[in-house]
Amino acid sequence: MREGVQYSVIIPMYNEEAVIEETYRRLAQVMRETGERHELIFVNDGSRDRCAEQIRSISERDSNVKLIEFSRNFGHQIAITAGMDYAEGDAVIIIDADLQDPPEIIHEMIAKWQEGYEVIYAQRVQRNGETWFKKISAACFYRILKLSTDIDIPVDTGDFRLMDRKVVSQMKRITENNRYVRGLVSWVGFSQTAVYYVRDERLAGETKYPLKRMLKLCMDGILSFSYKPLKLAVYAGALLSGSGFIYLMYVLFMTLFTDSTSPGWPSIMSVNLIFNGFILLILGILGEYVGRIYDESKGRPLYIVRDTLGLNTEQSARSAHSAHSGSTREIVYD
Repeated sequence: MREGVQYSVIIPMYNEEAVIEETYRRLAQVMRETGERHELIFVNDGSRDRCAEQIRSISERDSNVKLIEFSRNFGHQIAITAGMDYAEGDAVIIIDADLQDPPEIIHEMIAKWQEGYEVIYAQRVQRNGETWFKKISAACFYRILKLSTDIDIPVDTGDFRLMDRKVVSQMKRITENNRYVRGLVSWVGFSQTAVYYVRDERLAGETKYPLKRMLKLCMDGILSFSYKPLKLAVYAGALLSGSGFIYLMYVLFMTLFTDSTSPGWPSIMSVNLIFNGFILLILGILGEYVGRIYDESKGRPLYIVRDTLGLNTEQSARSAHSAHSGSTREIVYD
C-alpha cells in the first residue's frame, strides 16, 4: 500500500436521520481497516430532519467526519458534485447514506485501485427489497441508455464507485447543470473495471427516488449523452406518415363503397390526429434540448453552501471555479 494515501468518502444525504448512525458506524469501521488516513464527507442536501445535527455530534468524537450543508435541496447528483469539489483524497469513493450499497465492498474497490485501475464501479447482480416495477424499469432504462449513446455506460450501475484523483480532477472541470454523474465518469474515460455485489434492502426510511425523480434522472442520462431522440423523430415521422396514408386509403374505401361515414369528416380527423400528434412529439423533444441549453446559458452556480464543518474552505473555494469561461460552480457562506 502506498505511503500517505488518503481516501475521501462522499455520502450525500437527504432526510436520512434514521440511518445516519449506522451508516457512520459501518463506514468508519471499513475505513479504519484500511490503516490509511481518510475523511468521511457527508453532504446535507437541504434535509428537513436532524441528520445534519447528527453529523455535527459525530464529528465531535471523530475528526475524520466532515460536513457540507446546502442552503436548500439541489439534488442528489449536485450533492455528489459538491463532495468531489471538497474532497482531498488520492482516491474518492461515492456511496449513498441508505446502506443499500454495502460499505464492505469498498475493500474490493481499493484492491482494484491498487492494481492500477482508475475507476472502479459497483455493478449490481441482484436488487433486494425493491418492487418488481423498480427492478424492471431500472433494467430497461440502463439498456435503453446503453443503446442510445456512443459512451460505454455500464448497465445496472449506480453512483457507488471509487475514482482516482486524476479522474476527479477532470470531473471538476465539467460544469453542466443537468448532471448524470455515472455517465460523466464513463465519458472522461481512464481505465475502468467493475466489482459485483448484491444490493441490500434499505435499512430504514423512504426512498429518495420516487417515480418523478427517477424519470428526471432518466431524461438527464439520455439527453445529456445522446442526440438519438432527435433522429428517432425522423423515423417516427416516416412511420406516422405511412400509417396516415394507409388509414387514408381505408377512409377512402369506406367513403366510396359504404354508407357508414360522414362525407369529409373521417379523412380530416385522421390527418389532423396523426400529424398534430407527431408535431407535438417533435416539439416536446426539441423543448427538452432547448430547456437544457437555457439552463446552461444562465451561468448560475451549481449549488450554494450555507456552512461547512472540518473542511478546507480556501482550497475548496479555489476548486469551485471552473476552468472554462469563468463559470462558477458554487457560492459559499461561512
